[in-house]
Amino acid sequence: MSIQSFHPPVRTLMGPGPSDVNPRILEAMGRPTIGHLDPVFVSMMEEMKELLRYAFQTENALTMPVSAPGSAGMEMCFVNLVEPGDKVIVCQNGVFGGRMKENVQRCGGTAVMVEDTWGVAVDPAKVEEALKANPDAKIVAFVHAETSTGAISDAKTLAELAHQHDCLVIADTVTSLAGSPLMVDDWQLDAVYSGTQKCLSCVPGLSPVTFNQRAVDVITSRKTTVQSWFLDLNLVLGYWGGGTKRAYHHTAPVNTLYGLHEALVILQEEGIEKSWARHQKNHDALRTGLEAMGLSFVVPEGQRLPQLNAVSIPDGVDEAAVRGALLNEYNLEIGAGLGAMAGKIWRIGLMGFASNQTNVLFCLGALDAVLSSMKAPITSGVAVDAARGVYR
Repeated sequence: MSIQSFHPPVRTLMGPGPSDVNPRILEAMGRPTIGHLDPVFVSMMEEMKELLRYAFQTENALTMPVSAPGSAGMEMCFVNLVEPGDKVIVCQNGVFGGRMKENVQRCGGTAVMVEDTWGVAVDPAKVEEALKANPDAKIVAFVHAETSTGAISDAKTLAELAHQHDCLVIADTVTSLAGSPLMVDDWQLDAVYSGTQKCLSCVPGLSPVTFNQRAVDVITSRKTTVQSWFLDLNLVLGYWGGGTKRAYHHTAPVNTLYGLHEALVILQEEGIEKSWARHQKNHDALRTGLEAMGLSFVVPEGQRLPQLNAVSIPDGVDEAAVRGALLNEYNLEIGAGLGAMAGKIWRIGLMGFASNQTNVLFCLGALDAVLSSMKAPITSGVAVDAARGVYR
């Protein structure tokens, strides 16, 4: 066997995630490993919780990163809050609402589905109808920023409806955290999970979560044991709880947590509102360039995620061939469609460190060149200048 060290190519990541990782984060992850119960590391854990509260815009004491990707954050919310026989209203307007349904069912609950067309926001009127028809529902679950379609839903209104009917809220903010306005306390979101590889521009593998006191009370009054040992918050809190005395639960990914700490420091330095504004401006520039080229968006204006742009594929274009050419000729990654959107859209990400003017202009120029070489029905040579106008 003559396998040698792996050296990945340098890519520009403008797909649905992961996003380009800030070099400061990579440097932080290369620092010396120390024990996960070392007092110095425990102090850093406390800083990280404070920084995550800032990112989520919350004062929730129970705010921490799960030592696993966003899918584990999702499972943590469901396995701790859903017991056998519970009824959960699940909103689906893309792939990830479907995963919520599976989590409810695996916990022994009943999922009442509120379905919307993929590519539009969750309709609050449909949610209200479901709540009225199911007065015994315990939870309303929805995806704030649907990564598979690029649509953002009105989390504040959905949470208000849930609470009017005495339901808890579980919200997926994997793609929205640090990229779009997210106000956990102001919107009274009870249980929220996210990921590190999107607008925080950290490496994949951690899932920030936050639970308010209403959710904690439900968890601590469960009648049945949480079905997952690893994700049981009653056990995890022995390690991530307050104070300096920590109980061993699992060996935390020490160096990855260094990276998340640095990512959150970077966010604090920029300011959360400025981060939201940066993502919006770069989306505006990309949108202007794409529309000048003749391409269109799937999601209606006003419901579009600035950090995840779902673009319709022109007639007669081989979408996989375009993505392959961008990757092989330009080292540029954009995403394909998922589920019902497969083969119909490209997903162009402008997340975190990758959300900048250089990437917007590079992507537009490369896409213009590839589509023109394939004789696609576009207006060539105008996209970059159109986008530049947004930055002037």
